[in-house]
Amino acid sequence: MILRPGRLIGVDLARTVALLGMMATHVLEGYTASGDPTTIQWLAGGRASALFAVLAGLSLALISGGTTPQAGRDLRRTTAGLAARAVLIALIGLALGGLETGLAIILTYYGVLFLLGLPFLRLRAVPLAVLAAVWVVVGPVLSHLVRPELPERVGGSPDFGRLSDPGPLLSEVLFTGTYPAVPWLAYLLVGMALGRMDLRGWRTPLRLAGWGAGLAVTATAVSRLCTADLQVRAALFPYQTTTHEEALKILARSLHGSPPTGGAWQWLLVVSPHSATPFDLAQTIGSALVVLGLALALVHVVPRQGKRVLAVLAGAGTIPLTAYTLHVVTKTQQVWPPERPDTYGWHVAIALGLGAIFALTGRRGPLEWVVGWPGRALRRPAASASATR
Repeated sequence: MILRPGRLIGVDLARTVALLGMMATHVLEGYTASGDPTTIQWLAGGRASALFAVLAGLSLALISGGTTPQAGRDLRRTTAGLAARAVLIALIGLALGGLETGLAIILTYYGVLFLLGLPFLRLRAVPLAVLAAVWVVVGPVLSHLVRPELPERVGGSPDFGRLSDPGPLLSEVLFTGTYPAVPWLAYLLVGMALGRMDLRGWRTPLRLAGWGAGLAVTATAVSRLCTADLQVRAALFPYQTTTHEEALKILARSLHGSPPTGGAWQWLLVVSPHSATPFDLAQTIGSALVVLGLALALVHVVPRQGKRVLAVLAGAGTIPLTAYTLHVVTKTQQVWPPERPDTYGWHVAIALGLGAIFALTGRRGPLEWVVGWPGRALRRPAASASATR
């Protein structure tokens, strides 16, 4: 069944965009010979993973009741199922982290992020949106204050070997790693707020896209006004004199999760890929709203046959865990030859082709089936009890 009743194909389409964007940053050249970011790096660097996190929050909200949050026993069962799902995703991340891929594996961070989001499942859209707005500021400030007191970050992705020393592993996943869960909670809360809204039709999605564009542009503009100040640049780069253009060129490169530990507070003013500053969070939340809003609106306005075509094209978005894991495995030299930019087409073809097969057959991806099993098992007693009444 291609068009499942009640399924938001636009969400699957946005998730497919995020998946292809993340793959592009892994395979294609990110910077030119002169050090400037390439177009794909400018578009997807730091944004694809943020879009994934926002959509993860949206999925949590949909699973826990959509526009009407669950309560009581239903909510407790859902929470337990989602907690088990989060642990399984984190374990898959640890397994992938042990492979020699050169990638920063995101799944362990996502698993912990899901756990952080569980206490907010009973909230509606407005409280979630307010919390998200507050956390865009509070999360990075808390990280800036706490990171100097935490163990030094270990290189590479978290893997099973790190479980023997859980303290540093936990601090890395929460604060010092590439995708730190504490400041990234802002993405999850935004997604949960979206999942509590009625996203059907085209008006609300287009409003989301408009608000997102405005947020992204405003965050970038205000940040650049700040970094244009000579005193701010002197605090950022105390041992070198930089023009504003030189500073922006430096900041266009990834900060690998957070600003320099123990650096000046002015680092909270920058926009830079994977920096988790207030302005970076705001900008990437804005870009996520643009992609999601346009995807939802597009699916709504096309005729039914067009929806079928989009559902097949967006099939990879229904199996993101399977598709991402397969992509990571193919980055190992034992499976795939040394990476070259011209292999990106093969990565795209594999992801879209596999997604199309699952969309046409109406089946879950294998890893989606595994991580979703605890939730389904917990729902069976409730369904059986209802049937006997």
